[in-house]
Amino acid sequence: MVCFRRFKLQSSVPTGTSEVPLALSIAILSGSLLAQESPTTPRAKRVQISTEPEVPLVGGYLTVIRWTVNNPGGLPVHYGIVHYGKDPKHLSQSAKNPIRLNPYHSSTVFRVNLYNLPQKTTLYYTVESIDSSGKSDGVTSPIKTFTTQ
Repeated sequence: MVCFRRFKLQSSVPTGTSEVPLALSIAILSGSLLAQESPTTPRAKRVQISTEPEVPLVGGYLTVIRWTVNNPGGLPVHYGIVHYGKDPKHLSQSAKNPIRLNPYHSSTVFRVNLYNLPQKTTLYYTVESIDSSGKSDGVTSPIKTFTTQ
C-alpha cells in the first residue's frame, strides 16, 4: 500500500510596505513502489568498434574522446573507459562516463570526458567499454595519440 501525506507551512514575507503570503507544501511518500525497469537488449555475440576513437574536442579544460560500437546489449547501463598517459607502455590514468543503451539502436556511441590535462602534451590512449556489473564488452582499441593545446 502506498500512502501520501501532505504538510503545509504558511508564513508571510515582508516586501517593504506589505507582506506577501508564502506557502510551502511538502509531500511525503511512504510504502513501496516498484521502479520502472529498463528494457534490456540481447547481448551481442561479438562487439566491434565501428567508428575508431577520435578526439572531437581538445580544450584547455575539457577533452572529449568518442567512438562507436555495435550495440553490446545486456545490462542497460554501460561505461566508456579511456586509459591514457604520457607513455604508451604505461597508460596509468583513466576516465569513464556512463551511457544508457538504447535497445532499439544497432550501435552505441561512447563519449568520455577528460578534464584538466597538461598543456602542450602528447598523450596516448586506448578505449574500452564495460557494463554496470564491470563485465567487459570484449573490445579494446589500439593505442592512439593526441596533443593538448
